[in-house]
Amino acid sequence: MIKGITVTLYEKKETGTDPFGHPVYEEMPVDVENVLVAPSATTEVLDVLNITGKKAVYDIAIPKGDDHTWKDCRVDFFGESWRVFGLPKQGIDENVPGRWNQRWMVERYE
Repeated sequence: MIKGITVTLYEKKETGTDPFGHPVYEEMPVDVENVLVAPSATTEVLDVLNITGKKAVYDIAIPKGDDHTWKDCRVDFFGESWRVFGLPKQGIDENVPGRWNQRWMVERYE
């Protein structure tokens, strides 16, 4: 049976505005269980790098029913920090076998 790992997602919550009227965010950590993590395919890494300038290192698959915001958030796993980027590849829950229906790419976060 395939099992995911628990990752720490740092969701961005708006906490106010700066003196110029731009929103100010705070990262709120939340543990998300059963997330699949796999190395990104070499061809996909090169394609994404050429298009966006970002180097995908891992793909993460999110469990069905998850309602967290992942886009442009930091996520911690394997003792490192990563940044979620791009748009998810997502299927219709009822038509996707298994427990995961959303896939995101992550890059190294420094």
